[in-house]
Amino acid sequence: MKVSSEFSKYAQSYSSHNVIQEKVARKLLSLVKGEPQYILDLGCGSGALAKKITWRYKKFIGVDFAPRMLEIHPKSKHIECIYGNFNDKTLFETLLTYRFDYILSASALQWAQNIEETFKTIQELHAPVALAIFTANTFQTLYKIASLEALLPSRELLQDLQDHYFDADFEVVEYRLKFENVREMFRYIKRSGVSGSRNVLSYKEMKKLMDEYPYDYLEFEVAYITS
Repeated sequence: MKVSSEFSKYAQSYSSHNVIQEKVARKLLSLVKGEPQYILDLGCGSGALAKKITWRYKKFIGVDFAPRMLEIHPKSKHIECIYGNFNDKTLFETLLTYRFDYILSASALQWAQNIEETFKTIQELHAPVALAIFTANTFQTLYKIASLEALLPSRELLQDLQDHYFDADFEVVEYRLKFENVREMFRYIKRSGVSGSRNVLSYKEMKKLMDEYPYDYLEFEVAYITS
């Protein structure tokens, strides 16, 4: 397993809340083999992947459970958006009626209620994959100081599932996003979507965490699974 590090540019304000997700989307597309023509994007959001694809394709299906995201996703005669939750088996029954020659997912599958079941259903679509999944080492120091359990699947679990369900490469990339101050950092956490909207600390506990956090950056870890 290859482990590499990549440092982001300075995040000047919390309005840059998707800077890491943008990096992930670009790297994921760089790992796609060839120029697939029938593409599925699980957790497509507002279209980070669709906007970055440089080749012509015949059909792009984007799936997301946030209607407002789908409203602003790019639309064309080649792009179809489907409202759906990849935790819902009926979604995959619908997807089985389509033809895909590549399945993409960037910064979304870590929120699967049952990640193994999700991998299993993706496998049943019988197409190569390029998946980018945030791991439990995201916000590692922050969680340790706050005595919180990580929300996301571990790197080890993801590699085990990849070995079982896909004939694929596995790479882990560590990112660091720097901030001017801790307050700006916590604003980012609130808006980034990587925290799962968890808000379990009291004001006093949050202040203590802000006082004791030792770095000017947040840690992220992303597993890339590509076949």
